Amino acid sequence: MRILGIDPGSRKTGYGIINIDGQHITYVASGCISMSDQDLADRLKTIFEGIGTLIATYEPGEMAIERVFMHRNADSALKLGQARGAAICAVVTQAIPVHEYSATQIKQSVVGKGHAQKKQVQHMMKVLLKLSDYPQPDAADALATAYCHANMNGTLLQLNGVAARRHGRYR
Repeated sequence: MRILGIDPGSRKTGYGIINIDGQHITYVASGCISMSDQDLADRLKTIFEGIGTLIATYEPGEMAIERVFMHRNADSALKLGQARGAAICAVVTQAIPVHEYSATQIKQSVVGKGHAQKKQVQHMMKVLLKLSDYPQPDAADALATAYCHANMNGTLLQLNGVAARRHGRYR
């Protein structure tokens, strides 16, 4: 399975793509969709089209995205939510399932503590995915989001298998 992870932002949206083959997780691609000094509507269009291009190129089977959290500045939170919405729309128009995780869940999954610093996330993505260099901060966050989903999905599959065996549905 291929997972597209997204770290939404109204100026820079990070993306990370990983493959899962059984218990093996491998790096495919990562980077950022950067917006210039466009107005917000044009930036949202850039995000939508950029995600569309990633989908056409890498054909992910699922997408994981960070949930919006409230900033001190309500205007920033609204813009972040709109960027997130543009990314989600690009994915759901291609019938790709979307999974959401909090920043704390993502950091806990890859670093081991929910309030890890960006540098720690970058370091863990380099180590876990066996990268030659540190990914950009926004790309590392997107990879961490995809990685979190891979971990959560694997855990849920294992739990479903245990439950099925308990109820005699697993052979």
